[in-house]
Order: sequence, then structure tokens, then C-alpha cells
Amino acid sequence: MTFKDLRKSVLVSGPPDTQNWDFKWRLQLVTNLEIMVNQLWQVGISEIYINGSFVEDKLHPNDIDGYFEVDLMQFATGGIQQALNQLDPGIWVWDPSSRIPYKGYTKAQLPMWHKYRVELYPHCNGILSGIKDEYGNNQHFPAAFRKTRYNFQPKGIVKIIKG
Repeated sequence: MTFKDLRKSVLVSGPPDTQNWDFKWRLQLVTNLEIMVNQLWQVGISEIYINGSFVEDKLHPNDIDGYFEVDLMQFATGGIQQALNQLDPGIWVWDPSSRIPYKGYTKAQLPMWHKYRVELYPHCNGILSGIKDEYGNNQHFPAAFRKTRYNFQPKGIVKIIKG
């Protein structure tokens, strides 16, 4: 989807006859996502996918989760992180020690979550997501995002494309 398509989609507007769908919050999340995706596009990243409770029927999703495909060497050398942090300093970090507690949440969150309520993770061959499947196996992002996290039901993901 383009951002224009995403803003017009059921993911933002909600299913017909659904009460308490938080349209304004979902629209804000899309605006925040667009800022981050534009930064990825600026450094040459084009394969970007979103998921999480945002693409489910949750009335008020906590955030948008996603991943982007990056070359292993760009990631391993820190080149992509450095380029992104030149655009938005201190936001593009994935080190667990960079996580910051947030009131009411058991899991500390990344700096990008605190600023945008969006978490976008790098995906490259050889790097696992940290998300376990129903059998306890660590998955790559594409597989991890194609099932719900709690009951492992199949679901779709959204690819973000330029409009």
C-alpha cells in the first residue's frame, strides 16, 4: 500500500459498524510511520513491511510493528544504523540495553517507540526476529509476521510502497 492507500484503508477507518474504533490514533500512527519510512527510503531501503495489532481488529493498537530488508553487511558494519541516525539521531537503535521503561508496560521500549510509537526492525539473511513460533522456534521476520503472536493464526502483512 502507498500511504495514501493506507490512510483510506479499513486499517485506519475501521470495519463497517464498528464502535470505538480509534480512527484518530490510527491516523497518527500512520503519520509517524510515514516519517520513519521516508528516512528508510532516503538511505536506499525499499522493502518495508508493517504488522502488529495495527493490522488486526484491535480498536486501539498500541503501536505499529514492522521490518525492513537490509543487506547483512550494511547491518553488521553499522552503516545503515549510522546513516539513519544522521537523519533522526538516537532513534535507529535495536540494542536491548537502549530500551527505556514506559509507565504501565512490562516490557521496556526502544527509543523509536517512545518518539513515534512505531518499531521497525532490520531483517537480513541470518538474523532471526526473536519471535517464537508455536513450537518455540525463533523465526525470521517474514514468517513471524504471518501469524498472530498468541494463537498463531495466519494473518497478512502490509508492504509499504512509494506512491
